[in-house]
Amino acid sequence: MLATDPDADRVGIAMKCPDGSYELVSGNEVGALLLDYICAGRIETGTMPRNPVAVKSLVSTPLADAIAAHYGVELRNVLTGFKWIGDQIAQLEADGEVDRFIFGFEESYGYLAGPYVRDKDAIVGSMLICEMAAYYRSVGSSIKQRLEEIYAEYGRYLNKTDSFEFPGLTGMDKMAGMMAELRKNPLTEIAGINVVKAIDYKKTEETDLPAANVIAYMLEGGASVIIRPSGTEPKIKAYYTTLGQDLAEAAAKKDMLAVALKPVFE
Repeated sequence: MLATDPDADRVGIAMKCPDGSYELVSGNEVGALLLDYICAGRIETGTMPRNPVAVKSLVSTPLADAIAAHYGVELRNVLTGFKWIGDQIAQLEADGEVDRFIFGFEESYGYLAGPYVRDKDAIVGSMLICEMAAYYRSVGSSIKQRLEEIYAEYGRYLNKTDSFEFPGLTGMDKMAGMMAELRKNPLTEIAGINVVKAIDYKKTEETDLPAANVIAYMLEGGASVIIRPSGTEPKIKAYYTTLGQDLAEAAAKKDMLAVALKPVFE
């Protein structure tokens, strides 16, 4: 099952499982599936460009980084908002290398293949999803089976987002204070797991990206937490990525991190 939003820039799907039920597929999972499908298909047909480039938002799943590395594709992480993926296409075009761009996505159900559009496009995305589903069926597989194969190869990634709302006249000020406190007293561990790297996206000299009010924590064992206030709503989002042998282990790690971080947003 497939549906777009009214202006056809986002698309979501539910895939049929062997027992006849349907399972919703996250934006991160569809992005990983399409990246894998495009890379494998273009290599098989001999249409992969030299030095191919894929782009995703920095809050989208690092599973895509692992898939891109497997296929020898450069994966660029950009700020949240599809305009930044479009900006990467424009830069490649300015250098006369626009054909290097093969795919871009963000976890909020936005996908783009090819350089013809500079925004997420559910028309191209829907076509690709249907083509992918038809291909896997033609070889006796399915989207569900391929997703499980990807997890078996790269590890069971889980991506979850928690939102914390701060309504009222003081909401935005409270959010600003929380972010200032995190910068003043950086977290060194979360739930007993050491922070191996903290990235403050306001420090452009460290990220080579435009300044953004985002802080990312990379943890031992491959997990990460990214904290980003909304620019339009009195809301802070925490993006969790955990990695486990199976879904239950990854989910347990996410819950543990969320419980440990909850006091930060109170």
